[in-house]
Amino acid sequence: MTRTAGGSAISSPPDRAVWTRVPDVQEGAPLDLLTARFGRQHYAPHVHDEYAIGVCVDGLETMRYRGERIFSAAGSILVVEPGETHTGGPAGPDGYAYLALYPGAATLRAVGGGGVPHFGRPVIDDPELATAMRLTHRELRRGGDPLEGESRLLWLLGELVRRHAEPAGEPAAPPGSRVARLVSERLADELTAPPTLAVLAGDLGLSRYQLLRAFRSATGMPPYAWLAQHRVARARALLDAGLRPAEAASLVGFADQAHLTRWFRRVLGVTPGAYRNSVQDGGAPRPAA
Repeated sequence: MTRTAGGSAISSPPDRAVWTRVPDVQEGAPLDLLTARFGRQHYAPHVHDEYAIGVCVDGLETMRYRGERIFSAAGSILVVEPGETHTGGPAGPDGYAYLALYPGAATLRAVGGGGVPHFGRPVIDDPELATAMRLTHRELRRGGDPLEGESRLLWLLGELVRRHAEPAGEPAAPPGSRVARLVSERLADELTAPPTLAVLAGDLGLSRYQLLRAFRSATGMPPYAWLAQHRVARARALLDAGLRPAEAASLVGFADQAHLTRWFRRVLGVTPGAYRNSVQDGGAPRPAA
C-alpha cells in the first residue's frame, strides 16, 4: 500500500512471478523463463551464472548495476551479464511487469561466433528485438512447436549479439577481486557453518574493515549477503532434484524453511514451494505463492 502526497491510499499491484523450464533449446542445460509483475517486490543483491535477458512490458523498473542506478521502461530490453551483482524493483507505485529468459554463456558464445559477448549498455532500445523477445518468450512458454521455439530463440540471441554486443576483451579485475575470490570460495566450502568475519580477515592478514571493503568493492555486497544468495542458488539446485524446501533449507545452512523462503523470494521472486512445483511439473506455469 502506498499513499499520494495528499494522503489518499493507492493499492500496489499484487506481486506475481511464474518460472517455466524449457528443455532441449540450448545445449548443456534447460532454459529458464520468468514472467513477473511486481508492485512491492525488491530483489536483494544477487548474481546469475547465466545471462539474464528481459524486456519490460509495463511500468518502470529500477536496479543497481555496475555501481549505478538504471531504469528500464516499457519496451526496453535489459541485459545482465553472468556474475554481475544487481538488484531490481519497481521505480514507482504502479509497479512494473517484465519477461525474462536466462541463456547460458555457451549459448551466447555460439550464436556470436567468438568469445563471450559483452554488453556495455545494459538497457537497450530496439523495438524490433523487444517485439521478437515477447514472441519468443510466449512461444517457448506455451510449449508449442519445438522447431519454432528453438529457431526464434537463436535468431533473437544472434541479433542481440550482432547489434548490441561489444567485442569481447579481457575485463579488468575489480579492486579487491582476489580477496573476494578467496572469501567466497571459503564461504561456499563451509556453507552450513561459515567462519566469522574476524576469522576470515585474520587468515588473510587483514582487518575486518579491510576485508569488508575489499569484498564489497569486488562483489557489490557484503559477505553475509553473498552467502545468502549462494545458499539460495544451492537450494534451487536441490529443489530441481526433487527435495522438499525444508530439506533444502537444512542442507544449505538456513536456520529453517522460513529463513530460506525469505531469501528465496528476495532473490527469485517466488517461494521455494511455488518454484519447486513449477519445475517438477515439467515447466507448467504457476503463480507465485
